[in-house]
Amino acid sequence: MRVQLRLRSAKLAATATVTALLLAGCGGSEEESGARGGPEKKTITVAGLPLADVAALHIAIDRGLFEKEGLNVRVQPVQQSVQALPALAHGQVDVIGGANFVTFLQAREKGTLATRVLAEGARNAPHMMAVLVPSDSKIKGPRDLKGKKIAVNILNNIQSLTLNAVLGRAGAGLPEYRQVPFPQMGSVLERGQVDAVHAAEPFVTALKRELKARTVVDGNAAPTAGLPLSGYVTTDTFIDKYPKSAAAFRRAITAAQAVAAKDRGAVEKALPGYTKIKPAEAAAIGLPDYPATSSAAQLKRLISLMRAQKLLTKDLDPAAVLYQPAK
Repeated sequence: MRVQLRLRSAKLAATATVTALLLAGCGGSEEESGARGGPEKKTITVAGLPLADVAALHIAIDRGLFEKEGLNVRVQPVQQSVQALPALAHGQVDVIGGANFVTFLQAREKGTLATRVLAEGARNAPHMMAVLVPSDSKIKGPRDLKGKKIAVNILNNIQSLTLNAVLGRAGAGLPEYRQVPFPQMGSVLERGQVDAVHAAEPFVTALKRELKARTVVDGNAAPTAGLPLSGYVTTDTFIDKYPKSAAAFRRAITAAQAVAAKDRGAVEKALPGYTKIKPAEAAAIGLPDYPATSSAAQLKRLISLMRAQKLLTKDLDPAAVLYQPAK
């Protein structure tokens, strides 16, 4: 494996280490404001993933959109959104950026954590997720994936959910999934420990560049095109305790999402700062769609797909999941 992917892997800690750092380093010092009309809590800690999904978070910071709302936003890098769940539950992290919706919808249904979507972050789009294989692999298309070992970032989650749907529509058999964090996918693919990886940007571009990996399935194929993937998730407790802070965060992120949706250059400028991707590479990667507004109808698509694959046991009301500030 080449140096760059090794460096990425070395910089990202294991789940237990990341969770410990979040719990140890994020709480206790946030300033609460008593100013009339301002946010109750000025300092917001966001656990952020190194994915294109959270470009709006960094655009909002760089352009001072949070400051305009009276907020100071700190980003705590995390490898998987599920790693930040304990910190979110303990109030040591206020928001998870790039939060995988499957994980948090399941947590809400099970009652393990009452989560709420402050704003959508990313929807599926062409080339932003892909199933990749080595250049010399005999796998040529969806039907060749039956029974093959495929790496996904988290088991029984958004990647397997979407790929199962795509393969089902294509009349193809299902693979066997192996959990491998995004930064380690290149090494396991190179060593032949898996037959393919289902990666997201910017890792798709890095794997193509460094391993000459090739795409056999675009993750945006039917019936998952435009599906909501991730967003900015908090808890009911946070919203109830700090309603003005929640509303201020949502306004800033919504403004940044609108920038990301219209200005690819702004996204390309933000990516190297938190993904370590080079500026020239940022211009080439497949980006998700950045919805400027959250949609209950679109989230319902995801909930229905989860129900069909038994990742949820009952229907959830998407309107109840999506945060709406009091008027």
